[in-house]
Amino acid sequence: MNWMNNFAGTGQETLLMGVVISVFLLAGLVKGVVGLGLPTLSMGMLAGVMPPAQAAVLLILPSLLTNAWQMWDGAALAALLRRLWPLQLGVVAGTLWAPVSLVTLDAGLASVGLGAALIVYALLGLFAIPLAVPKRGERVSSLATGLITGAITSATGVFVFPAVPYLQALALKKNELVQALGLSFTVSTVALFLRLAMEGSFAMGNLPGGWSLLLPLPAALLGMAAGQKLRGRVGEKSFKRLFFVGLFLIGAYMVARGVMRWH
Repeated sequence: MNWMNNFAGTGQETLLMGVVISVFLLAGLVKGVVGLGLPTLSMGMLAGVMPPAQAAVLLILPSLLTNAWQMWDGAALAALLRRLWPLQLGVVAGTLWAPVSLVTLDAGLASVGLGAALIVYALLGLFAIPLAVPKRGERVSSLATGLITGAITSATGVFVFPAVPYLQALALKKNELVQALGLSFTVSTVALFLRLAMEGSFAMGNLPGGWSLLLPLPAALLGMAAGQKLRGRVGEKSFKRLFFVGLFLIGAYMVARGVMRWH
């Protein structure tokens, strides 16, 4: 049954529209500043008003356009494509052929596990414990990272782990890292769209109302534009600190959300 039916005739449709707009405005702002966070925050915050698979449907268009914008906003795209194509190949394969998906995996368990991993990684970064990827064997490690990221994307709708720690360990400069994140997230969004389509999530009976597919987009773009202006005023060291603090907060939020689903 269409989730909009839960709100029809109750006077809460306007409230739902406000929730959706607010969620994507905030998620876009965070993404504009640190280069990630839109799928994680939007999936988590929308989980209280709709099933995860339907939240993922709402996520596709804002995620695709904001990530494509982030991917093209810089001069390093060609070099990043040459270096990171095994990562992107792994993401697609892992997302399309993972044995679990948003429909089959317990959302609470997935949220806690992913959030805890992000917290650990953020703490390593904040306390300056270096992570590095050796140049020898980088293609193999990129492919493996992509496969794991794709499997987690299929199960949770979130494509930050382990792709984000891996990209950060490549010691990219601030703008290169943000552009690399945009590339990886764009590929992940397309792969997630294909996985959802394969599982029938875009069937007419499962789609949200027609307005809702486009409603999040302006909010996400507006938030991202504001976040990018803030990022332009942040130095390299401050950006790295902000990046890890953002990851820590996202991880803590995911753990809290997962624990609450068990109660």
